[in-house]
Amino acid sequence: MSLLVVGSMAYDAVETRAGKVDRALGGSATYFSMAASLFAPPQVVAVVGDDFEASDLDRLSARGVDLSGVTHEKGHTFRWGGRYADDFSTRETLFTELNVFSEFQPHIPDAFRKTRAVFLANIHPALQLDVLEQVEQPDFVALDTMNFWIHGERPALLRVLARTHLLFVNDEEAYDLTGANSLPQAAARILELGPRAVVIKRGEHGSWLFTADRRRFVPAVLLDDVVDPTGAGDTFAGGTLGYLAAQGSFDEDALDQALVVGTLAASFVVEGFSVDALEPRTVADLEARRQRFEKTLAAVTAPIHGPR
Repeated sequence: MSLLVVGSMAYDAVETRAGKVDRALGGSATYFSMAASLFAPPQVVAVVGDDFEASDLDRLSARGVDLSGVTHEKGHTFRWGGRYADDFSTRETLFTELNVFSEFQPHIPDAFRKTRAVFLANIHPALQLDVLEQVEQPDFVALDTMNFWIHGERPALLRVLARTHLLFVNDEEAYDLTGANSLPQAAARILELGPRAVVIKRGEHGSWLFTADRRRFVPAVLLDDVVDPTGAGDTFAGGTLGYLAAQGSFDEDALDQALVVGTLAASFVVEGFSVDALEPRTVADLEARRQRFEKTLAAVTAPIHGPR
């Protein structure tokens, strides 16, 4: 099943307790498509500058990612720099240079317009709406956003949400969007805005799936060490949507399993800088980790027996 992602491709400068990197391949569309390509060949619409390395495009093409929707403009590629606290509890943005991304106007190629699944990465809600005007009745639309749009572009964001099937947000964003004081209350209010499902991410504390009929908790994978959490959310979304596209189903049972897949993909990407730790992974690697992860899930859901 076809899968379209519209978002950013970037170069990042990242500092963590594990070290620092500069001009590391990043951006929401990059992380998403690298994870999704484990299951389905994603189509990317993004913009890069004339400083973008052909070798970095080759890395994505080698994974079956269709880059024919990536435009090349004169100037520098979007750059972001950040420094994480040693315990990863906070992140300081050191710089943001939009460069060619500041003029990004997504143009969906004719070959992409009949896509059945769309991921609208974290870009201006007006651009997300424009994408939906260009694609022809997709079966499934997933959306990411952030506090900046929630506060500054709420009317446009609400219009996008009315046309969205699945929203990815973290807990802070869910509270900001709804004014709620609990996750179930926030989820209920989000579902009233249009989506039929919402995933509320809580980092190392796992994620919650809410629909009208279901609440599902998926814990995070417990890792010995984390190198770089940049892009974990987009990787999570990529694994989730890639799996759904491969299954050709978007029902709640498929979504349950897809969230586990997304969690596993995210657990690999944080073990290295950029997409370096995720890039060589295969579905077999995810399955091996899933089997170990399943033991954790089984312990959490084991039946309770009374006195004998």
